[in-house]
Amino acid sequence: MKHIRIIVVIALAAGLMWNCGGERVTQSETGTDEQIGRPLSKLVAHGDAVQAIVRATVHRDGAPISGATLEFSRSIAGQAPDYHWSGTTDDHGHAWVEIKSGNGYYQARASQDGVEIGSWSSIPINAGYEVMLDLPIGGRAHVTGSSMRSLVAIGEGEAVQIRSLLTLTISASLGVPSRNAVELAVQDFGLIHGHAVELGESIDAGCGPEGGHHGAEHIIENPQVLGVIGTSCSGAAVAASPVISAAGLVMISPSNTSPALTSDLAGNASSDYHPGYFRVSVNDLYQARAVADFAYNELGLRRMAAIDDGDPYTMGLTIAFGNAFRAIGGEVAATARIAKRQTDMTSVLAEFAAATPDGIFFPLFDEEGIPFAKQVREHDSLKDATLIAGAALLDSEFLAKPQSEGIYAAGPETDLGTNVNSTTGKSVDDVLAAYEAAYDGFPGTPYWAHSYDATTLLLNAIEIIAGEDDGKLYVDRAALRRELHHTSGFQGLLGTLNCDEFGDCGTGRINIYHHTDLNITDPAQLPIVYRFTP
Repeated sequence: MKHIRIIVVIALAAGLMWNCGGERVTQSETGTDEQIGRPLSKLVAHGDAVQAIVRATVHRDGAPISGATLEFSRSIAGQAPDYHWSGTTDDHGHAWVEIKSGNGYYQARASQDGVEIGSWSSIPINAGYEVMLDLPIGGRAHVTGSSMRSLVAIGEGEAVQIRSLLTLTISASLGVPSRNAVELAVQDFGLIHGHAVELGESIDAGCGPEGGHHGAEHIIENPQVLGVIGTSCSGAAVAASPVISAAGLVMISPSNTSPALTSDLAGNASSDYHPGYFRVSVNDLYQARAVADFAYNELGLRRMAAIDDGDPYTMGLTIAFGNAFRAIGGEVAATARIAKRQTDMTSVLAEFAAATPDGIFFPLFDEEGIPFAKQVREHDSLKDATLIAGAALLDSEFLAKPQSEGIYAAGPETDLGTNVNSTTGKSVDDVLAAYEAAYDGFPGTPYWAHSYDATTLLLNAIEIIAGEDDGKLYVDRAALRRELHHTSGFQGLLGTLNCDEFGDCGTGRINIYHHTDLNITDPAQLPIVYRFTP
């Protein structure tokens, strides 16, 4: 556990929105008597905010002043300064100060061993903002930046707040085990600098945009929340990610795989990428390549059909598969798109039968995938076609159905061996044993391990960048994003995780499984017939 001692004092600091630093914010002997020449009405408060954060750097000719007491007072004409808010500079000359007073002009002074070494006056501070101050000894104060508050103060005895945003009803066989693994990870990780971690209520995002959007809006109503584990489905993430991003939070998904959420893996951001979004699951461009290579080179299939339901996951994966299959010489003889919750596949199967494919790729969810597989098996012209499912059907609900027998399924690794999560010290077997004891059975989806790693990745980043002062904890949301982007060599249950500039942190590895025994409903027990590594 990494402890970073940052002496913090909090101030009502906020943003200067009109270039009001420089010439107008100066050091002065007269303090409150000096005026800026700009009415206080020009100061802007953010909503009902009553506090702001000042992040100040005190230095002499560029050399940081450490161990100095930095104090702030409200500037009130005709009154002597009353320094209510103070903090101590660290080795870099930095002090964070929280001021709870309201909009106004402030003055500051720095002292060492009881001797004043510098003073500055007429510093405008706005509630609800974070303002960065440069305070040179013997020079003018400069506002170097301002933004709506990203620093979260966690009081003594208060908990660090994170949330999960997963599917708990629709495709519950994916989301519920993920939520359970999040709970285990929080329990195993323990305290962050003496503060407990609180998950709050479990929020059901469903598997579509409406649930993702509403769930994200609900989460950001609490200004203390630092990050989110979710969503389960790419369709929900498309709507949740922009909300979470705009609020300055981070979001780490255990099972989103659509390329649209991150990048094309060639350095170009995708259409639905938003800063602050991360995932430990594997980008579907890798799964598409794996399925194409397996179908063409291992099974000898040359004519494939593919079906999706129009959402970002299924559509993105079938398009990527088609491109990859054609690139190695295969033919996509037919494609079809069904509606969500469609169960009658008659017209689709007639179209596929006319195309005479020797294989069908169907990366559908349980609700559509279970009836599709059954009706294909009953169709005279297609019953002998090789069926390959995507990761969304790699769950206990589908594997228990008779129509799943003989089907291949592509998805994340389940053969995680003796991997250990470095932040908790728990091995794969340790977490599985705890899961089965706590929740009365095996997870039923391979994404339990992703949820565990996603949660510990978030908590570890919070612990690294958090600052402590007198029992309080301070977490900068912007710094949290930066720390996650710097993730390199993180050892989790999944192996080694590295995050790229667009939030892809997964290993890139894909397995293909063959379901030949209906008595096996645990995905981790399925035989592996193909392994893909980028």
